[in-house]
Amino acid sequence: MRRRITTTAAVATALLATGLAPLALSTPATAAAAKYADDFNGDGYRDYAEYSYGAEYEAPGGAVKITFGTANGPGTRVQYVSQNTAGVPGSDEADDNFGEVRAAADFNADGYGDLAVAATGEDLAGRLNAGTVTILWGSRTGLSGGTDLPSRTHTSYGRMGADLAVGDFNGDGKKDLALVASGKAWVYLGTISRTGVAGSITSYDRDNIYFEVTSLVAGNVTGDNKTDLVAIGDVVGENSIGSDAWFLKGGSKMVPGRTLRLEGKNSAGGESQRGGDGVIADFDKDGKGDIAIGTPLFSSYRGEVSVWYGAAAGPAKSARFTQNTAGIADTAETDDRFGASIAAGDINGDGYRDLAIGSYGERIAGQPYAGGFHVLYGRAGGLSTAGSQWLARSSTGIPGNVTDGDMFGAKLRLRDGNGDGKADLYVSGGNGSVRLLGSATGLRTTGVTSVPETLIDGMLP
Repeated sequence: MRRRITTTAAVATALLATGLAPLALSTPATAAAAKYADDFNGDGYRDYAEYSYGAEYEAPGGAVKITFGTANGPGTRVQYVSQNTAGVPGSDEADDNFGEVRAAADFNADGYGDLAVAATGEDLAGRLNAGTVTILWGSRTGLSGGTDLPSRTHTSYGRMGADLAVGDFNGDGKKDLALVASGKAWVYLGTISRTGVAGSITSYDRDNIYFEVTSLVAGNVTGDNKTDLVAIGDVVGENSIGSDAWFLKGGSKMVPGRTLRLEGKNSAGGESQRGGDGVIADFDKDGKGDIAIGTPLFSSYRGEVSVWYGAAAGPAKSARFTQNTAGIADTAETDDRFGASIAAGDINGDGYRDLAIGSYGERIAGQPYAGGFHVLYGRAGGLSTAGSQWLARSSTGIPGNVTDGDMFGAKLRLRDGNGDGKADLYVSGGNGSVRLLGSATGLRTTGVTSVPETLIDGMLP
């Protein structure tokens, strides 16, 4: 598609036309980087960024809806940003998918959170669905202006930005960006600013094997001052397909490390994202992040969660959980999709991160895809099934009826919504989404409240 170049002067003119002062583009909220990566207006409260098609569905190519946070959670002030917004490169076209994939960080350390946004359906110079990634810049008034990252797709269907992950991969104190493009992991190191990227851009491939990256997870696995990266993807052989997690140790250049087999199948073909997605959190409180990855396609969609524990030299020991694991409620059945959604946080405030696992395909009372979720709690030895919880619409205190296709638990988010030091669980469902409060004894089934599903969509890690 046609790309347009927007100068600083043009941005200032556009802002004056809307009554906004251009000074807000550059005046920092503080002298330090933003406390929260998703605090886009620098007021000290986390904001919410969700995929949208504009206020009146005027952006068929996609948009980001920002709901600004307050001391009491999401407020009433919203902002929509699309490729037709002044200062944002490009122009809105159907099926660009601008904003469908998002990641937040204060890339230029000016005190405002910025938002990396992918448009995986963007056409470039005749290359269909080549994709682009744009950094939308935070300011006192919210997101303002954007900068495209250098393209790393040179063929059609490269879908640059199919997944995004942020971190300080080289330990220089600045936020870097990793992304998926053309089935590879790319890491943009160095300074990312309004003028572009001043640093290296490197792709990572596994030697002598076909490995197509589908998702990325970033976190501190080794306990040093550098963010590590896990690439999850498909491994395709002549007569087989499977999925692996591949560890890349942070440094001035990422160092390839071990792999963990997530799932395998002795037949050609298969679906993308067989390995699912994951999180990195310290479940055993040893100062090193542990990698949890949900694989909902495992064993005819019964599902599995793999946990790969962090260590100074990289992840080593691993554990597997299914609904057939002792201490986990229910039984693994076809189409349960255990692990299709996962979220990590400290629910009971004991300093160990806990793991919520969605199983949105669970059949309950004869109703297919009614759904529910499990919670495994962190311990000194890692995640444990002792005291695990299983909750669904059939559980006392959970509002809504058990119905066919509710898919309760299809999306999970853990966030401390009331400032008590314990993570609350937000759970999506077709019959209404809910929030369960964390407590010293685990998730509470009293005081469960309804929340908009769009609120869950807008929560960034």
